Amino acid sequence: MTAVQCKERLEQPAEDIVNYYDWKRVAYFIHVSRRLDDLEEKVLIPEKKIFYQFSARGHDMAQILLGLKLTDPNDAACGYYRSRPLLLAMGVDPVDALGSSMARAGGYSDGRDIGVVFNYPNPGGPTALPMCGGVGAQYTPTAGWAQAIQYQSQVLQNPSYGDAISVVLGGDGSVATNGFWAALTIATTQQLPMLFYIEDNGYGISVPSTFQTPGGDIAANLASFQGLHILSGNGSEPLESARLIHDAMSHVRGRKGPCLLRLKVPRLQGHSFQDTQAYKSVDFVKSEWSRDPLPKLREFLVPQLISASEWDQIDQQAQITVEQACQEAEMRPVSEPSRVTRNVFFETQIQQRGGQLPGGYMPPVVSEMPIPEGQRINMVAAIRRTLDHELALNTKVVVFGEDVGPKGGVHAVTLGLQEKYGEGRVFDTSLSEEGIVGRAVGIALAGLVPVAEIQFRKYADPAMEQINDCGTMRWRTNNRFAAPIILRIPGGFFKCGDPWHSQTNEVQFVHSPGWRVAVPSNAEDAVGLLRTALRGNDPVIFFEHRAMLDAASARRPYPGDDFALPFGKARSVCQGEQLTIVTWGSMVERCQQASEGRSVEVIDLRTLMPWDREAVLSSVRQTHRCLIVHEDSGTAGFGAEIAAVIADEAFLELDAPVVRLTMPDIPSPHHPALMEYALPSVSDIRAKIDELMEF
Repeated sequence: MTAVQCKERLEQPAEDIVNYYDWKRVAYFIHVSRRLDDLEEKVLIPEKKIFYQFSARGHDMAQILLGLKLTDPNDAACGYYRSRPLLLAMGVDPVDALGSSMARAGGYSDGRDIGVVFNYPNPGGPTALPMCGGVGAQYTPTAGWAQAIQYQSQVLQNPSYGDAISVVLGGDGSVATNGFWAALTIATTQQLPMLFYIEDNGYGISVPSTFQTPGGDIAANLASFQGLHILSGNGSEPLESARLIHDAMSHVRGRKGPCLLRLKVPRLQGHSFQDTQAYKSVDFVKSEWSRDPLPKLREFLVPQLISASEWDQIDQQAQITVEQACQEAEMRPVSEPSRVTRNVFFETQIQQRGGQLPGGYMPPVVSEMPIPEGQRINMVAAIRRTLDHELALNTKVVVFGEDVGPKGGVHAVTLGLQEKYGEGRVFDTSLSEEGIVGRAVGIALAGLVPVAEIQFRKYADPAMEQINDCGTMRWRTNNRFAAPIILRIPGGFFKCGDPWHSQTNEVQFVHSPGWRVAVPSNAEDAVGLLRTALRGNDPVIFFEHRAMLDAASARRPYPGDDFALPFGKARSVCQGEQLTIVTWGSMVERCQQASEGRSVEVIDLRTLMPWDREAVLSSVRQTHRCLIVHEDSGTAGFGAEIAAVIADEAFLELDAPVVRLTMPDIPSPHHPALMEYALPSVSDIRAKIDELMEF
C-alpha cells in the first residue's frame, strides 16, 4: 500500500465506517475478552484449573471487528492460540471457551486438546476451522476452504457461495513458515477469495519480528507480490482498524483476489502466562501499554456514540457474563477417561463438519464380489478407471497434485482425466507438498472429496505436519470435524532404487493416529480399496507400489464399478499347513514364488491400518510358524508390530521363533545390483522358509 493509497483511504467518510459496525457489540466483546483473561490469570491459573493460557490483550479489538463481519454461512476462519476474541465475535459461548480452557467435558475437544486450540462447527453460520498447535499450520487448510468456495461457485454453479470468503489469522512469527508461503502461492496463483490477517506485535515469543522477515514488515516485503492486495496499518486505533478491515473484506468478497492485511498491535502480556517478558525493556513495555486499544476504543465511543454510563453498563454486563460462564464451566465434569480412545476413526455418529456425510451423502451400494470385465489390466489402468468412474458419479470428487493434469501424472495414472473433466476438477498444483495436503484438508472440511497425489513417498515428508494434524482432527475435536482425504502416494523400488524415489516407510503413516493405510498388491485390490476410500469417511493413505503399477503379476480383469473391499480384511494368496507368511505390496509376488512346492499360507494384508490380526493369528495357530516379509527397513518396521502381536496372543502355539525378513536399515540403493542385494529376494525368502520348517 503506497502512502497515497493510505491517505486516500483515511480520507474516506468516517460516517460510512462508523455505521458499518455495531459498536456496542464491539465494546461488549472486548470487555468479555478482557474479563476472561483477568479471571484466568488471577483465579483459574493460581487454582491450577487451567494449564495453558495465552492472553489476547492488545490483539482483541481488531479481531472482534473482523469476527463481526464474518456473516456468510459459508465463510470460514482459522485462527491460532491468540484468537479467542475472534471466536467470541463469531458466536462462541463463553461457557465453552472457559470450559475448554479448563479441559472439561464438552467444549471444543472434551478435554483432549489445550483450551486455546479452538474449533467451531456452527452449522448454518460461519465456521471456525480446527486450529492446530503448530505455528503456521493454519494457512494451507484455510486456502483449501477458499478453493472449495471457488469450486462450489464456478464449477458447481452454486449461488450460495457467491459472497463467501476464507480468513486465516497469524502472528508476525508465522510468516516465516512453509505453510504461510505455500498458502500465499496457492491463493495468489488461483486468485482465491482469501484474507490473510497478520497480527504484528513485534515478537515471536522472545524473538523480534526482524528475525522472521527482513525489516519486520511482511506487508512492505510483499508489496510487489503479484495478485495480492496489500493493506497495513494500526490495529490499536478503532477507526483505522475498522476502515482497513472493511477495505479487506470488500476486496475479497468482491472477488478481486486475495488480500493480506497487516495490523500492528501491542502484545500486552507475555507470549503465554509463564512468559515474564524479561527480554523487553521497561520503556518498551510502557510504550506497548500506551497503545492499548481498550482505552482508545472508549475515547472513540464516549461520548460521540455512547455515554459514559452506557460504557460502564457494557463492562458490568461483560463481568456478569464471565462470572456466570465460570460457574457453569466449573460445573462441567472431567470427561470420562474411558472415552478418550473414541473417535480416532469414524464410528457411527457423523461429524458436524467435513466430508460428504454431514451434507446427507449416501454411498451407493457396493459388493465385495468382483464381476470381472474384459482382459487383465495393470494397476495404472485400474486406478485410473476407478477415479474416472467416481469423478463421473460424484461431482464433489476433485483430483490434484503435481503434474496430474495434461501430463497425466508422472506414473500416467491420471492420463486423460483433465481433458475429460476439466481443469476445475483435475488440476495441477504448485510444487509444495505442504500446500497439496493442507489444501486437501480444507477442501474436505468444506464438504468435497479431495484425491491428492504425492509423486513419491519421500516427497510426503515436507507435509508430515499436515498429515499428522489431519489424522488427529476427528479425535482432537471429539468428532466435531473430520477431513476425509485420499492421499495417493507411489513409492518403493522399480527397475532401480534410490534414497529419494524408492522409499516405502508405510509404518510412519500407520503410526500417525487417524489414518487408514492401504497397500494393494494387484489391480483388483487397488480398485476395491480405492473405491472404499473415495466413498468413506476417514483420511486414507493409498500406497501405489511403483514395481506393481505395470507388473504382469499384478494385472487383473477390472472387477466392476460396484466392487469395493473393506479395510482390515486380508487375502490368503495360497494355502499351506506348515508355515504362515505375512506380507504386503511388492513382496506378495516374491513370497508367492518362494513358497511354490512348499506347504505355506501366504497372507497379503492389503491394508496396514487396520490390519487383519484375526486372519494372521488364525493361520499361525494352524501352521505354528510365521515369517514376516516386507520391503521397508527392519528396525521398527511394521513387521515388528505383527511379531509382537503374535508373541502376545499366540506364543504358546509357536513351534519356532517369529522371523522377519526385511531390507537392512539403509535407504534403497540406486544400482539394480545393489538394490536387489538389499531387497528380500525370492531365494532369500525360500531359504527362510526352509530354515523355519526345519526348526
